[in-house]
Amino acid sequence: MFFVSPAKLRKAGVVGMNGRNVQLIARNNRRSLYPLVDNKVKTKEILAKAGISAPKLLGVVHHQGNIRELEDFLQKHQAFVIKPAKGSGGKGILVVSSHTDGEYTKASGETIGLRSLQRHSSNILSGLYSLGGANDVAMIEEMVHFSDTFDGFSFQGVPDIRIIVYKGFPVMAMTRLSTKASDGKANLHQGAVGVGLDLQTGQALRAVQFDRPVSHHPDTGVALQTFEVPLWSDFLLLASRCYEITSLGYLGVDIVLDKLKGPMVLELNARPGLAIQIANGSGLQPRVDAIDAMQSQVISNLSAHERAEYSMEHLSKV
Repeated sequence: MFFVSPAKLRKAGVVGMNGRNVQLIARNNRRSLYPLVDNKVKTKEILAKAGISAPKLLGVVHHQGNIRELEDFLQKHQAFVIKPAKGSGGKGILVVSSHTDGEYTKASGETIGLRSLQRHSSNILSGLYSLGGANDVAMIEEMVHFSDTFDGFSFQGVPDIRIIVYKGFPVMAMTRLSTKASDGKANLHQGAVGVGLDLQTGQALRAVQFDRPVSHHPDTGVALQTFEVPLWSDFLLLASRCYEITSLGYLGVDIVLDKLKGPMVLELNARPGLAIQIANGSGLQPRVDAIDAMQSQVISNLSAHERAEYSMEHLSKV
């Protein structure tokens, strides 16, 4: 096992858990604002109000009585996603790519029956996947038609782009690539591959799995250094705009690339983790310090577009 001393980590500008909780979250994120991102129904509402592209909300299962209505409701939608409104870490998300005669085909190719789908929805309502185990509602949203730009870079699942936004400035980015080890989910702790992205270009910097450097995807064999995000400035602009609608100074923005609609915001996170530093091979602290060194009046006068441009031009070199 490989260890690095705390002193070396600090010198490298790596933010630890305590630093994140105190310096980044507590100082920049008012608790009263958490429901805007912890409840995905509310997130959908503020994104729609701001005109920010996101998967369309088709319906909400509010109580157990609604579950009996699912079969009829879903007849109108061939592909859809059922997820908890207050879920975290990708738990409780069920993706159905097609269905016929009461058989629902998941994105993995596995089929389940109506009762399994209803049971999953019931578990969501009971709080099985929600933060703190509180009662929840099940969201039904349109399935994203993912661009084939990233074909071969992920096993079963589709890459999403995580961008950390500090005081409205995108400061670090990565993509998470699902693997067999992660069961097709973009969860780094379960074995997904994290690829750090250059803020200026959206091109791969380095890749890690289980915090260890890797050069090729473990399942598809594709060379990870060839990963590049098209429309990169659009991704950064979307992330920057999410600061304006949430007022959260430390924010994680997860974005996917739809084949027809382009970049779409999938989720927002008020407590984004720190593994993004490992994927990038650099610490967050120097970029945070660069933003803190700017006068607050200057920051407040910058548009989302200007903040995104500043990040592309300056922070990739920090």
